[in-house]
Amino acid sequence: MRRIPTYDILSEEGLALIEANADRLLEEVGVDVRGDPVALELFREAGAQVQGERVRFPAGLCRSIIAASAPEQFRQHARNPERSVEIGGNNVVFAPAYGAPFVRGLDVERRYATLEDFNRFVMLSQALPQMHHSGGTICEPTDIPVSKRHLDMIYGHLRYSDKPYMGAVTSGERAQDSIAMTQIAFGREFVANNYCMVSLININSPLVLDATMLDALRVYAAHGQACLFTPFMIGGASGPVSPAAMLAQTLAEAMPGIALTQLVRPGAPVIFGLLVSGLNMRSGVPTRFDETWKCLLAGGQLARRLGVPYRCGGMTSTSKTPHVHAGMEGATYATYSMLAGVNFLLHATGTIEGGLCLSYEKSVLDCHYLGALGRMMDGIDLDQDEFGLEALAEAGPGGNFLATKHTLARYREAFYESPLFDSKPFEQRRDEGSPDAAQRANTELRSLLADYEPPPIDASVDAALQDFMAERKAMLPDSFA
Repeated sequence: MRRIPTYDILSEEGLALIEANADRLLEEVGVDVRGDPVALELFREAGAQVQGERVRFPAGLCRSIIAASAPEQFRQHARNPERSVEIGGNNVVFAPAYGAPFVRGLDVERRYATLEDFNRFVMLSQALPQMHHSGGTICEPTDIPVSKRHLDMIYGHLRYSDKPYMGAVTSGERAQDSIAMTQIAFGREFVANNYCMVSLININSPLVLDATMLDALRVYAAHGQACLFTPFMIGGASGPVSPAAMLAQTLAEAMPGIALTQLVRPGAPVIFGLLVSGLNMRSGVPTRFDETWKCLLAGGQLARRLGVPYRCGGMTSTSKTPHVHAGMEGATYATYSMLAGVNFLLHATGTIEGGLCLSYEKSVLDCHYLGALGRMMDGIDLDQDEFGLEALAEAGPGGNFLATKHTLARYREAFYESPLFDSKPFEQRRDEGSPDAAQRANTELRSLLADYEPPPIDASVDAALQDFMAERKAMLPDSFA
């Protein structure tokens, strides 16, 4: 729960100017809706101008559709009710990385991810108390056919975690499979009346909504499940280089998708996502250490004016290893996200190489930083007892506070402490072999996986899930494309 103010980088006039330019983009240029005649017809009926696949929206149309029914906050239910999360308002949900094809670790040479890796990261998300969410495609299990791996991933979330999770979005059929497995786990009636999944819908920048994403969108919205809309814009490649342009384009791309959910099913929950990156003009590689941090802050203001929850940031880094570069970049990115008022922090752990690779050790290190960040979001407790006036009188001028009642009542939790952030004396660390942060994280990683115990699941539910997977896999081709 955020108990500190957000940092508002833009004035009301500045926000209105960005919104006006987004409306101008939607009215004059429009977006392409490719391969989805159903979505085209829904937009036409709502008042948009449709010419072939190009859709143009009168100024304010998308915003009015969103304002009419999209919820400002919603609860995503977990298999364990105690793990359910509130998304929106002052709530902040930490979710792991998403979509990395590669993994690496001190014990793992960089390679393509497997289902075993995927399940291990689910186990880590379950075991680490800083994580609120099991995530979605944490890493791509490339040893499973593309046509079938979504089944194994949803099962992994349900079997190895009891925290909330995300559904498959690479086709409407796979989204429907995600719904079916969720109905088995939660009960058909429960899913019909509650929010049990958040699923990531990416817009193809610049200004394209494609059939694959829209097909999944309509499946989830029709079942009343949440969609997270995130244009992924690279300044200088899929969008202009200036922060103002990135913000206007992001808003123009996200609003039609968010509006579409409300046309499919008014009241379906949505999240406005912002993911922007600069471009190294020498190498052509996306970069995170840049002006796009300003966009994180402004994006939060735009989301609040739109009246929907906000997703941005994470602990993402372009570093190749979990060392200084990764720590500085990830921590700065996550801190700006907190100040922006983020509600759903995807990519909260483990990401290196700008999202291409997932680091085992960085996943653990990032969680410890998130714990410290959570303490910052608590703000300052101004209860009279916190001022310690009795302790000051007890210790007196020049005294020591270590044994005062005030200290003894609070010392266990007075300061955030992580065993991975080494504060030992130099000599003690030297005598222990001078392990660096990544090595300490590797030790904790081994301990977490060795001690991991899967959460309980009803045997009949587990059997039904496995039967469903077997039936669907028998029907699907072994396609790796």
